[in-house]
Amino acid sequence: MSDLDPLDPLQVAEEWRTQGRSVAIATVIDTWGSAPRAAGSHLVIDESGNFEGSVSGGCVEGAVIAEAQEVIGSGEPKMLEFGVADETAWRVGLSCGGTIRVYVERLG
Repeated sequence: MSDLDPLDPLQVAEEWRTQGRSVAIATVIDTWGSAPRAAGSHLVIDESGNFEGSVSGGCVEGAVIAEAQEVIGSGEPKMLEFGVADETAWRVGLSCGGTIRVYVERLG
């Protein structure tokens, strides 16, 4: 029996890397106000756009996945910020008054 927890994004990332997939991990670094996920939450993304975990929900996750695809291709990490002060807040689903910062990096 495997010790892999399919709900743990870090274990999923490790498994995907073992399978030879290119993988990026997004981590919530900071939150202010109302935020659906706490600092330390993870989302892992492979080069095909498959993902596991969560950093926010809604359209924020779609934006993070798109940015992760660029990070996988370039190898350059990115710091992303989403919040109500940002013009894109409503578009990405942060109309609740929160702000989050998400660090995205390629693994391996």
